[in-house]
Amino acid sequence: MDVQSPDVERSVSPKTTVVLADDHLVVRAGMRLLLSQDPALEVVAESSSVPETFDMLREYRPGVLVLDLTLAGRSSLPMIPELLTASPGTRILVLTMQEDPAFARAALRGGASGYLLKEAAAEELLAAARQVAGGSTYVQPALGARLAVEGAGPQRAAEPEPLTEREAEVLSLVALGHTNQEIAQRLYVSVRTVENFRARIRDKLGKETRAELIAAARERGLVA
Repeated sequence: MDVQSPDVERSVSPKTTVVLADDHLVVRAGMRLLLSQDPALEVVAESSSVPETFDMLREYRPGVLVLDLTLAGRSSLPMIPELLTASPGTRILVLTMQEDPAFARAALRGGASGYLLKEAAAEELLAAARQVAGGSTYVQPALGARLAVEGAGPQRAAEPEPLTEREAEVLSLVALGHTNQEIAQRLYVSVRTVENFRARIRDKLGKETRAELIAAARERGLVA
């Protein structure tokens, strides 16, 4: 009969708890299913808005928050420092469609520990979650290379990211008082697309209120 030595301790490492923050139910369901394949990770809650995410962080104090940059039409990027304040022990892995390195740079500067695009393979999401949970930083390799190249040049004062032609058009319509529904109809796009445009505009300009957006539109000559 085998007798285990009393000097040998048998312990089971605790699972890393995870909260999923994305305003698409199907996306959350897919992430939950994928992350459940790792015995070291446990999804304990989901949220679909910024206020709900704060609530989940305060209630569960998860090890990892998987965060989309747009929640219910509101940018979560400027909220990253506040999310970390709400749950200091949580590490944030951004999972987004925003492939502009400026967003990755801003997220990491705000305190995020990882940045991954939704187009990434399932195995990469698992790898990123494990790495972030373990205390390391993870940036999707292609984005990491672009960040390194851009950071190799001479240091310059930070400047607002330029708006695309469509973003400028959306900004002008916002400044003129049009609702998301009205803008969507005028541009023949979905309301969700308009919300994404508005989130990118706010992130690029660092403006949140409508008054600030109107002022920004005037500065650029988009409205009188």
